[in-house]
Amino acid sequence: MIISVGVDLAEVERIRKALEDPRIGKRFRDRVFTPKEIQYCEKKRRGRYESYAGRFAAKEAVMKALGRGWGAKVTWLDIEVTRAPSGKPEIVLHDKTARLAEELGIRRWALSITHTAEHGLAYVVAEGE
Repeated sequence: MIISVGVDLAEVERIRKALEDPRIGKRFRDRVFTPKEIQYCEKKRRGRYESYAGRFAAKEAVMKALGRGWGAKVTWLDIEVTRAPSGKPEIVLHDKTARLAEELGIRRWALSITHTAEHGLAYVVAEGE
């Protein structure tokens, strides 16, 4: 059963500028992306900013599906985009955000990410029993 959906579009250039900003870049990266996400994106070399934008969009889409923005019950690092052995992107929730999803009856997530040189787009479906 579908409980909710979320979609988000992130501008690659905006994410690139934030990551490369000498004042806030490292803090932004470490506050929004998990170590595994950073490792994955940095491995992409030329496509790393597109990968960061796609993951940023996925996290925003999850927040929309949860009906919450970033805050007390939902944090950036509690939403992680991982990859199945097949390469399919997946959502893994941690700590407070996982507890909120459980309270809402969400048991599974379906995630689709795509990007161009300009935008990263993510669509999520939150499913229950």
